[in-house]
Amino acid sequence: MTPDRLAWRPGSFAVSVHTDTDGSILLTPTTALAGYPLRVTDELERWAALAPERIFVAQRDHQAAWRRVSYAQALQQVRRLANALIALNLSPDRPLAILSGNSIEHLLLSLAALYIGVPYCPISPAYSQAAPDFTKLRYVMQLLTPGLVAAFNSARFERAILSAVAPGVPLLGDCDAIGERKLHPWQRFASDEAPLAQAAHQRVGADTIAKFLLTSGSTGHPKAVITTHRMLCSNQIMLRSALPFLADEPPVLVDWLPWNHTFGGSHNVGAVLFNGGTLYIDEGKPTAADFEATVRNLSEISPSVYFNVPKGFELLAQRMERDARLRESFYRRLRACFFAGAGLTQYTWDALDRQALAARGQRLPILSGLGATETAPSVTFTTPDTDRAGVIGLPAPGCVVKIAPVGDKRELRVRSPGVTPGYWRAPEQTRAAFDSQGFYRLGDAVRLIDPGDPTRGLVFDGRIAEDFKLSSGTWVSVGPLRAGLLQALAPLAVDVVIAGLNRDYLAVLIVPDAPACSQELGAAGELSPPELARDARLLAKIAARLTMHARAHTGGATRVRRAMIVPEAPSLDRGEITEKGSINQRLMLARWEDLLERLYGGEPAAHVMTID
Repeated sequence: MTPDRLAWRPGSFAVSVHTDTDGSILLTPTTALAGYPLRVTDELERWAALAPERIFVAQRDHQAAWRRVSYAQALQQVRRLANALIALNLSPDRPLAILSGNSIEHLLLSLAALYIGVPYCPISPAYSQAAPDFTKLRYVMQLLTPGLVAAFNSARFERAILSAVAPGVPLLGDCDAIGERKLHPWQRFASDEAPLAQAAHQRVGADTIAKFLLTSGSTGHPKAVITTHRMLCSNQIMLRSALPFLADEPPVLVDWLPWNHTFGGSHNVGAVLFNGGTLYIDEGKPTAADFEATVRNLSEISPSVYFNVPKGFELLAQRMERDARLRESFYRRLRACFFAGAGLTQYTWDALDRQALAARGQRLPILSGLGATETAPSVTFTTPDTDRAGVIGLPAPGCVVKIAPVGDKRELRVRSPGVTPGYWRAPEQTRAAFDSQGFYRLGDAVRLIDPGDPTRGLVFDGRIAEDFKLSSGTWVSVGPLRAGLLQALAPLAVDVVIAGLNRDYLAVLIVPDAPACSQELGAAGELSPPELARDARLLAKIAARLTMHARAHTGGATRVRRAMIVPEAPSLDRGEITEKGSINQRLMLARWEDLLERLYGGEPAAHVMTID
């Protein structure tokens, strides 16, 4: 263990190793998974009894003051809302759909549905706000056939509701009507407490569907992942094995991560609820337009653990370089950072270590793991002695992992109580998701840190479906190459799209980080993607970095020969970018076929970077 890291360790992550006849390696934790609650809302009742006045959730109001709800208040409101939901005769075939983003109202309503065994589906607000034609939203409505659709700040969702929600489906919001559609107004929706909710609560079991989470998959067409109470409850005990301090003192989170995604809505909200903590809803995001809100919140509220995607940590580390007040507040009681959604670059990792040393005199654990929406989400975790990007650790207690040969790769597969029973109303996709031994196929490739000793842990090795062959027959492993290129380009690139299928050499399309690129160029304001794609100074800077990368990676499967900047941001509606910010390589390549032709033309076209 590195001496200057904070000295705490998780529970045992030791594993036994078995090699199967087909070459698969099975890793089985030697420590059994501890017992877990029957229902998610058992934890709300527990903390309402143990710490009724403790703040459960807080959110800024329109005057920027914190509006707070205690555990006792939350349980009372959840039961009242649950009684109102019972009257609507909701069920798995008629679930609750929530269109709007994170809010106190969203949280209480979802807990009310959980309390009585009604599934709910938090739908990305981008389906209603950013999408021009509501194609995905209409598809989801047809897939789920909801019995109630809720949207707070309801007026913002008027076009989406009138376009995609079938007439006759009840609506819930913070006004009386949208167009000619009547709504159940939030202020008058909850009914007086009655024994109906408590009776329904007792009928909820571990395998009752808690919610449906949408995942786009490789096609961009949403699938509804069935998520049960067992999945959510067992995952929180797994998380405690990686972050044991969650049980030592109530955690404090300042969190923006969207609840329509498993990291924010299952992992992080669950970490608060199961450990009697407090969640401060962060209205900010890791974007140029919204990050100031996050800075204000973290300057006021000191988290005990901080969860984010790599872009959020990158912006935070950059800001703390020049904002000592933010740095001191952020690290005041912090025990660990935890990232997911994509790989953290070593560039950002090292920057966080520098800031921790400046604030606390020691580095703090930077943890991660690997999981999926279908695993609710955790499968593997790293430990505090991890000090480099790309490592995903070992399986958590309760997770039996199979590392199965798939061509030249090894795919991570898992059996655990956290694995979904399947996709809603999609039996063929469900069957395809599991192998003959009942292991869920994550589609992620991994490799052993030490092939001679599997117990040292695993390294992420890209997505199985993303890899391809050059015309020479050489396999290109997209995941590690992408990670290396992002490290070389940091912080100028949000992502890279790697081309070369059946071609003679590799080329990349670069998704620029507009604020970072504009700052690098000394621009007075933020330059647009088309401006960045044509800026000769930026192209020269990027080409120089790619040249350095090429000198260290001379093989055909790792050396990039040409590059271009895409002149338009990836689109969620077209499926090019997921809600968690990762790039769909295949769809981006299809979208920019014209740029590919320019990349692979005989003479380099305008704005094509040629890497010596």
